[in-house]
Amino acid sequence: MPLIIPKTLPAYTALGEENVFVMHRERAESQHIRPLRILVLNLMPTKIVTETQLARLLANSPLQVHLTFLQTASHAASHVSAQHLDAFYTTFDEIRDQRYDGMIITGAPVETMDFEQVDYWPELCRIMEFTKTNVYSTLHVCWGAQAALYYHFGVRKELLPQKMFGVFEHRVTRPANPLMRGFDEVFFAPHSRHTGIVRQDVEDCPALRILADSDEAGPFILGTDSGRQIFVTGHPEYDKLTLDSEYRRDVNKGLDIAVPRNYYPDDDPTREPLFRWRSHAHLLYTNWLNYYVYQNTPYDLETLESLRLSREGGCE
Repeated sequence: MPLIIPKTLPAYTALGEENVFVMHRERAESQHIRPLRILVLNLMPTKIVTETQLARLLANSPLQVHLTFLQTASHAASHVSAQHLDAFYTTFDEIRDQRYDGMIITGAPVETMDFEQVDYWPELCRIMEFTKTNVYSTLHVCWGAQAALYYHFGVRKELLPQKMFGVFEHRVTRPANPLMRGFDEVFFAPHSRHTGIVRQDVEDCPALRILADSDEAGPFILGTDSGRQIFVTGHPEYDKLTLDSEYRRDVNKGLDIAVPRNYYPDDDPTREPLFRWRSHAHLLYTNWLNYYVYQNTPYDLETLESLRLSREGGCE
């Protein structure tokens, strides 16, 4: 939450230059407060696990957050019961006329397929178009980030020589961006994917900014200047043992899978893995909720359409 101090206090300017969130009294007194409405399109097969992971991160702030889980109607989930979906999920047709402060679009195990070959791609395109007018800020994760970068900006994905699997070092490239407030200059985050985005496409797109990068894993956090579209190419929401579960699952299937890098001490899978990304995962989601949702979303969500995302422009 912001520190409220007079604009004339020297610390106000100094802290602002350090990217510390301060607010003057006039702005604080003019704010209206209500629960934030967050929509989650959960495309992961491990839906219940993903629900818990995201809820844990979204709960780590003093803000009230009302979660709505969304499923695709054009693809039947096979790893969770119909009763669970009926009880806790809605479909796009049921919410298409509603408006939300924020939205999360998760990853999905379809990354080696062309986007257009994914059976729910047309429905996902309708949902991503919906975010332009009905959602203030959308956070896209892993394959969800790849899909949105391709849909909104034409950024291509490419098959990697080997799976990007493990915990990798990243550096903040735009420390003045509000999403990066409080981040160490160097931090860790997990990745688990067979594809990556084409960096040149990102660099050629004037609408996109790389906020955090990795020599090994490539661009990690990207966004538009307004913060209404955020893209995270890894899985900061993963629990301590998620990579371990994925590794042992593939080993049991007889797949040719390498040990996740920088995860087990000395890369020895018989040892307990290190949880080195938890604090930055919490910080990322807390910053997103505060700076790009709570602080900027209009109190009356019905005004969202006038803030249509297309005004930010696209890429050649």
